[in-house]
Amino acid sequence: MFSHVKDLQFEAKPDGPDAAFARRLQEVLGGKWGEMTVANQYLFQGWNCRLPGKYKDLLLDVGTEEMGHVEMIVTMITRLLDNAPLSLTEGIAEDPGGAATYAGENPAHFIHGGGGALPSDSNGVPWNGAFITASGNLLADFQLNVTAEAQGRLQVARLFHMTDDPGVKQMLRFLLARDTMHQNMWLAAIEQLKEDGLEEMPVPEAFPDSGELTEEYGYTYLGFSSGTDAAQGRWASGPSPDGKGEFRYDDNPRANAPEPVLPPGDPRLYGTNPGVAGSVVNTVKGKLT
Repeated sequence: MFSHVKDLQFEAKPDGPDAAFARRLQEVLGGKWGEMTVANQYLFQGWNCRLPGKYKDLLLDVGTEEMGHVEMIVTMITRLLDNAPLSLTEGIAEDPGGAATYAGENPAHFIHGGGGALPSDSNGVPWNGAFITASGNLLADFQLNVTAEAQGRLQVARLFHMTDDPGVKQMLRFLLARDTMHQNMWLAAIEQLKEDGLEEMPVPEAFPDSGELTEEYGYTYLGFSSGTDAAQGRWASGPSPDGKGEFRYDDNPRANAPEPVLPPGDPRLYGTNPGVAGSVVNTVKGKLT
């Protein structure tokens, strides 16, 4: 079961209102890589985890922490929206630069949210459950979690340079610090999975690869660009990270199958079928009349 502590994990209080920045801050709340995504992603991964113990606790602990970050950002956005002008006239009357503030607002904050945050990104696009992944394979999920934390930290770092408010910056510093921990934590969890003998690369490691095809294609880099610059990369020669093969570089990829020729489609679906006999079309028409 869940419980709620009324105190915040970290202070979420700006030094002053800023409705335009509130709109930008929505990205790390309800955007693809926002706190709503990582909170739900980790919780669903944890709820679906079939291994009782440390891995399940890890997922549920971090998912619960991220839900607290959702509350922090919602609180900050709501406070940033205080005293925002509701009309252009009101904005200009209170501040000569109020027209810019009014123009930068997200009207949905006031029309839909009544002066509060919304489950949406900085463009007002609603958060979508399709943003989350809970595959049941912990190695696949943990690797995605590293990416989620990296993308989230990247966006918070960019937002840091879009505000001069000391209170906002302090909360962002806290989120950046926690994202640092979480990136390293998921990388450590990946190594732990391997040390525990639960998962290995490639995912899924348990799938029985075709020996012949894996030997020919499993570790071959195909160069489709002009020149051979990519051949200088670590991915084009030497041992593969999974320790199961040697990278090779192929600068002349070849087709291994002839051009596909599809048969005519079902005439009842009215696709454009080259070479369809008129009798077939007439037969369909006859059935319709």
